[in-house]
Amino acid sequence: MDSMTVSEARAHLGVDDPLALQHAIARFSDDLRPGVVRARDAAVRRLARFHAEEARLASMAETERELAARGLVIVAGVDEVGRGALAGPVSAGACVLPLDAVIPGLRDSKTLSPDARERLDVSIRRTAIALAVSHVPAPVIDGIGIAKATRLAMTRAITDLDIPVDHVLVDGTDTALPFPSTAIVRGDSTVRVIAAGAIIAKVARDRLMCELHEQYPEYGFRDHKGYGCATHLRAIHDRGPSEVHRMSFSPCGEHPLFPVE
Repeated sequence: MDSMTVSEARAHLGVDDPLALQHAIARFSDDLRPGVVRARDAAVRRLARFHAEEARLASMAETERELAARGLVIVAGVDEVGRGALAGPVSAGACVLPLDAVIPGLRDSKTLSPDARERLDVSIRRTAIALAVSHVPAPVIDGIGIAKATRLAMTRAITDLDIPVDHVLVDGTDTALPFPSTAIVRGDSTVRVIAAGAIIAKVARDRLMCELHEQYPEYGFRDHKGYGCATHLRAIHDRGPSEVHRMSFSPCGEHPLFPVE
């Protein structure tokens, strides 16, 4: 049995560094004191979660590694947010990450809390080789349609990277971009540069919608970010749409105060 007290052993087994944790688990593997056993079991579970997260993040970089092996080194990921909203822009985020970069917690932005997205946005911005976000406002969406507006936002975001891009990875099935590109279904949850692009776009668009809330507080943009929840639909019904609503989207253009021309 180790000469350390139970408290001292628990402290060693409570470290965050995976290598130190692995050593501590091995050191106290034969210690049968109940307090140490519980701490060791918790440490084993924590180490397993770390290795699982490490493997998940490595898998998310696999497409970039395959492209790099073909000589396509500067690979951007791009994704859109706000496509289905009734108000505000459709936005796109583009991101290029170092091939060996690891951003713990990086995943599909839709599965993250607002606070987690904000933290990851900071990590992505600190790590990225290049990134950019583009917003296409409601009047343009009404003029050219949401599909073209989405591609426009993505194209602008990639162009604004200010770095020559060898290849673009885009979420979904649409590759109609003026760059060599590959569309990946569920790319926002399986490809790290797409996930990063989605997160920075979501954070930027949410902040923009909070700014629009200050101009149009009666619509509650701060809470629903322009999407069609019950309170938002009630506000459109009672007040009519605002200047930042998409008149080509139902029910905005159907309101008698603001009919679609």
